[in-house]
Amino acid sequence: MKDDNGKLIHILRQINMDGSSVVDTIHTEANIPQKRPCTHVYQHAKLLPITYLVLNAKKIKKIPLLMIKNKIRLSLFAAISTALFSTTSMASSGAELTSQDWQVVCDNTRTCRLAGYQAENNSEFPISVLLVRRAGANAGVDGKVKLGGAKESSSKALMQLGNRHRISLFINDRNYGETKPFSTAAGNAELTSTQVKALLDALTKSSKIELVLRNSRWQLSDKGASAVMLKADEVQGRVGTPSAFINKEGAAKPNSSVLSPKSAPILRFVAPNPKAISTNKRKFVMRASQLATLMRGTMKEVDSDCPNLTDKSPWRVSRLNSSQLLAQHDCWMGAYNTGTGVWVINDSKPYRPTLVTTSATGYDKGKITSVQKGRGIGDCLSKTDWLWTGKAFEKSHESTTGLCRMVEAGGAWQLPTYVTEVKVTQ
Repeated sequence: MKDDNGKLIHILRQINMDGSSVVDTIHTEANIPQKRPCTHVYQHAKLLPITYLVLNAKKIKKIPLLMIKNKIRLSLFAAISTALFSTTSMASSGAELTSQDWQVVCDNTRTCRLAGYQAENNSEFPISVLLVRRAGANAGVDGKVKLGGAKESSSKALMQLGNRHRISLFINDRNYGETKPFSTAAGNAELTSTQVKALLDALTKSSKIELVLRNSRWQLSDKGASAVMLKADEVQGRVGTPSAFINKEGAAKPNSSVLSPKSAPILRFVAPNPKAISTNKRKFVMRASQLATLMRGTMKEVDSDCPNLTDKSPWRVSRLNSSQLLAQHDCWMGAYNTGTGVWVINDSKPYRPTLVTTSATGYDKGKITSVQKGRGIGDCLSKTDWLWTGKAFEKSHESTTGLCRMVEAGGAWQLPTYVTEVKVTQ
């Protein structure tokens, strides 16, 4: 299938186990996803037997999608035309929805973050606005704006000069005043309460929204905003209440019916002891082939999860405590992402290997990190962290940085779907 420019279009289709919720992700020839694209993880799903090409730096490998069920991450970062296209994801850790030029990401405490961007065909003046609302009847909305693009460095230099140069908000050519001073540390400027109120009203209908700095104008798209605002209302139980973003006039339910915030899970971090003496008083020794065979049993789809498990790259084994070890091995490499397999094993029989992830990109003193790019230029990322709790690694954080819209290297914002309260145990 080809688009209007004659480029091949690849469509990945996903269907839930019960046959419902079909999700199509469209990719042009220029941005076919590699083996580990980021963003939304669809759990308990199977994929239709379509194939696609995985592009590596040195070779092209053909992989059937059925081999990567429950693991593929369908990227919404791709620079494609998203007119009339939206997708939603609900998981135990939070909720997400992307609709045209807007997205909402709610974490496991019911805090929702709504991020809007410029229209996708307006890459010369990238911009993003972040609206944050916590759960609870009386929760307000905080807003921030971040400017990007070719004029980014000069614009930031101007904003750092002080009050003489600030960003102004215009809605339908009406001036709603200047933002608060630009924060060099945060890389953004906070909106005033008046601006936030005016912006929320404008986003519920067709509006011309501009952020202006001297002679430069960044236009914020309103396309898709209503859909993500309604999703945030659903997650926080605001639909039909006066505090709803959408259709709050004539509300039938009081604000007292709004859902309360959830507490973040408490995670107790225990620092590993790499110098601990083994309880069996013996040094751990195992051949690479034996380790590979042992770890193979922790994966259902070894060829897709860790295709490099049996190659000649070295195993890295370190001690966690007197009876458990951390084992690492390179698993896969794509055009701009890599993944390392990380396992916890006992230092003597029964070894009982436990897989933590096959997409790790770093380990340091009890913390495993996975950071994956949404595309090669790195303007959007996904991140997951795991912490050692004394017996196992547990997920402590999961987030993305938003859509790939060239707002900032590394992504515009931190949009978590899963957060925890970490306490250090001595």
